[in-house]
Amino acid sequence: MNQGFAPVVGTPKSKQPQNPPQPISLQELQGSLSSYFDDVPDPRVNRTKRHLLKDILVIAILSTIAGGDGWEDMENYGISKQQWLQKFLDLPNGIPSDDTFRRVFEKLDPKVLEQKLTQWVKQLIGPVCQQVIPIDGKSLRGSYDRKNGVNNLHLVTAWASENRLVLGKVKVENYSNEITAIPAVL
Repeated sequence: MNQGFAPVVGTPKSKQPQNPPQPISLQELQGSLSSYFDDVPDPRVNRTKRHLLKDILVIAILSTIAGGDGWEDMENYGISKQQWLQKFLDLPNGIPSDDTFRRVFEKLDPKVLEQKLTQWVKQLIGPVCQQVIPIDGKSLRGSYDRKNGVNNLHLVTAWASENRLVLGKVKVENYSNEITAIPAVL
C-alpha cells in the first residue's frame, strides 16, 4: 500500500477524428429535392393546374429555407430566383402567384408532405442515430400577454448539433414541465 497504485501502461485513449458531414452539392440538392415530390398526390382539379405541383412545392421549400414567412415571400423568392429555378424545374407558366401557393397548401395532405420532407431531410443529413442529440427547453421571450393572462410559450427542442439542424420541437403544455414533453419530441 505504501507504494501507491501502479501506473496504467498502454496507449492513451485518443479521440477518433470526427468527420463533419460534407455539404451536399448543388446538383445533388436540385435532383433530390425535385425527385422526392414527384409522387405527392395533387389535390387540385385538372382544369385548374397551370403550375406543376412539384414546382410549387420546391419553390415553397426553398423560400422557407431562405427565410420566407408567407405566400408572398414564396412568390417573391420564385421571381427573384426564376433564372436559377428554370435550370431544374419545368415552370410551364412561370412562377405561381401567392394565391396559388395558398390554395395548393390549403388542399395538400399535411401528413404526406411531412413524410416526404422527412425522407428528403434524412437523405440530406445522413444517419443522425450516431450523434448526441441535445434536448433543451426554452421559454420564448416576450411571448406572454399580461393583459389577457397568457403565460410564456415554453418549447422543448431536439437538436442535431453536428448538422446544425432542429430535429423536432414541441410546445410544453401549461402547468406542466419539460420532462413530460421530452417523449413527444423524441
